[in-house]
Amino acid sequence: MSFNTAALPNNSDAANSQTKTSALVQRVEGYIELTKPRMVLMILITTAAGFYLSTQGAVNWILFLHTLIGSGLTAGGVLGLNQYLERDIDSLMSRTQQRPLPAGRLHATEALLFCVILTCGGMLYLTFIVNPLSGFVISLIVVSYLFAYTPMKRSTSLCTLVGAIPGALPPVVGWVAAQNTLTGSVWVLFAILFLWQLPHSLAIAYIYREDYANAGLKLLPVIHPDGTSTRHQVVINCLALFGVGLLPTLFNIAGGIYFISALLIGGMFLVSGIYFQKTSSLKAARYVLHASLLYLPLIFLMMAIDKI
Repeated sequence: MSFNTAALPNNSDAANSQTKTSALVQRVEGYIELTKPRMVLMILITTAAGFYLSTQGAVNWILFLHTLIGSGLTAGGVLGLNQYLERDIDSLMSRTQQRPLPAGRLHATEALLFCVILTCGGMLYLTFIVNPLSGFVISLIVVSYLFAYTPMKRSTSLCTLVGAIPGALPPVVGWVAAQNTLTGSVWVLFAILFLWQLPHSLAIAYIYREDYANAGLKLLPVIHPDGTSTRHQVVINCLALFGVGLLPTLFNIAGGIYFISALLIGGMFLVSGIYFQKTSSLKAARYVLHASLLYLPLIFLMMAIDKI
């Protein structure tokens, strides 16, 4: 009796095929992780809010979709380019060592090319498919985030203030995408997002201050490790945000329901900041972080629900 061995499966070939498939999946996952989908989602929420709040009458859903596509591509590309520029820093911090570039799951050159394509593609998409003004505003985000905020983190704690500027512009992108013009009301949304980012970013920096110190970043909790200045800044900005968060009613962006909601939501955020100031604990800093993550979607949701 004889066997036709050619008909039998080759275990080596099957193993190689599985290895290649696994490697491909890991690379795809690496590219997705490079774009920071959760942060992109938060950016798109504020962009969508700006678009909706600026719309008079029926929403142009096709234009809305184009705005989100262009904004999402740009946001994912910029966040990836930031990781490319900071890959040496990320390799020094335990919280970032497993990102695709420092972990070696992606090559720096291919990540750079991928993110440049996303960023440029998103900016061009907004410019030519939506309108040039939206493309211009999002280009300000790209330039200020990559060429001002990112390098400043290595030299001065003022980077937090500078970084809050590109972070506050997404609702402006949505606003001008819908109206093709800048009006005074949009700067209320900008101010809310600008002030929100300061306690949010400082809480993160306080929680991971040892990591940031090891990487040589000059954030406020690193420069003043006792945390006193950080806690003061958190409370000051939470208090400022509490007041500015009420302005959409005064500027006829939203109505009375929003006003009451903003009092409650802003009060919750402020209380977390005061608790952090009094206790100076990591637990309290995490409360500030969690409160900030609740504040932003809730405040824009209530604004959209009670739009005038």
